[in-house]
Amino acid sequence: MINGSQLLKRRVALLKNVAMIRALSSQVNHLALWQRGTWETFLQTGRGSDNLFRSIDTNHSETITVPELHVFLDSVGHKGVHPRAFKMLDELAHDHSLSRQEFKSWLVLATNFHQEMESQYALGYERLPHVGERKPQPDDADFHTWNEHTMSQAVRKMQYAVRGQVVMRADELQSQGKEILYTNIGNPQAVGQSPISYYRQVMALCDLPAEDGIDHPNVHQMFPADVVTRAKECREAIGPAGTGAYTGSQGILQFRQDVADFISERDGHQSYAGNIFLTNGASSAIELVLTSIISSEIDGVMIPIPQYPIYSALIAKLAGRQVGYFLDENSNWAATESELTQRLEDAQDQGVDVKALAIINPGNPTGQVYSREDLEVICKFCSENGIVLLADEVYQRNVYNPSKSFLSAKKVALETPGCEDLQLVSFHSTSKGVIGECGRRGGYMEL
Repeated sequence: MINGSQLLKRRVALLKNVAMIRALSSQVNHLALWQRGTWETFLQTGRGSDNLFRSIDTNHSETITVPELHVFLDSVGHKGVHPRAFKMLDELAHDHSLSRQEFKSWLVLATNFHQEMESQYALGYERLPHVGERKPQPDDADFHTWNEHTMSQAVRKMQYAVRGQVVMRADELQSQGKEILYTNIGNPQAVGQSPISYYRQVMALCDLPAEDGIDHPNVHQMFPADVVTRAKECREAIGPAGTGAYTGSQGILQFRQDVADFISERDGHQSYAGNIFLTNGASSAIELVLTSIISSEIDGVMIPIPQYPIYSALIAKLAGRQVGYFLDENSNWAATESELTQRLEDAQDQGVDVKALAIINPGNPTGQVYSREDLEVICKFCSENGIVLLADEVYQRNVYNPSKSFLSAKKVALETPGCEDLQLVSFHSTSKGVIGECGRRGGYMEL
């Protein structure tokens, strides 16, 4: 017969067991959350493989067994894992342990969703005549220390569609004698547009030695008067070092003042040369800004869908989080407040810190021209949520609908109550609507 003292001891022991089970369950749940979080980060950014290894290597042995890897895959629900990765595990001995390097090699296979297609186009690219002959590489992918496994996985994940698989296939067909019209990217010179002589002539006089150009006794016979006048202004701004010398980080002051004057006249609000940065096209300006904004793998940037793919490519390269917001085709491709709010909340629920939002106005590829009301919605949304607004306005000179006119995000923000503290960066390019020569890189950003 059990006496009171024994019963009490049993109850105490039972309570201890329950507490241990709860503690163990809590640890298991915490581990599963850690693994799912690190896996999601790796899938989204290509970063964090060492953290992922540590989350699976729970006994700190610096190796991972095949059963441990299977438990991990069950924990993350097999999300984003290439079928070949499971086949590789099945081929390994049950007691085999993966070193950290072996695990990273397995990760490359596990997250290579389109391996066969990528290999096919990689081989196709090698055969294109404009690539040129290359030195044969060793068959062993790990022969060199810089390889597919050790490289930045964010770069491996990055895709830039306008020069991707479709274009490579077009190049291959062209090399076979097929006639191809390339419309994958705005490139007027490539489809037969003649250059504007004024810009070419001004640049020629800036580049030529003075005695052969601007100071030549017959310069006015060789070049129009307006070209000579502008070239003299440019050479004075550049200084005696000429066009072949480095400039300040922001670009030559007089040219930045020219840009500021253009913006002031366009918007009816003052622009300052000190806030202008001249860049190697708008693309490099966008990369500079995103590089300074994305500081961790949880930093997100909201981008329009459809979009010009430089944004998705750079976000992947910088290991940030892409947060797409869908443009409403029925509202002339506008970004509605409800859509922006929903996408922001969804991202925040996933632990993403949304830092910036990009707009493309006029739209690429959608072609819309935002109204004042459209821009007010976006500016207010960014201001209220502490989000930096990135205004890609490189097609502002390419508005062909007589009922539409371009309005800059800066103008609307300055004229909209509640947007006083909005952080805004706007981008423009000379290569699109100004001179139509994409190979001559020139652009600016205004902070």
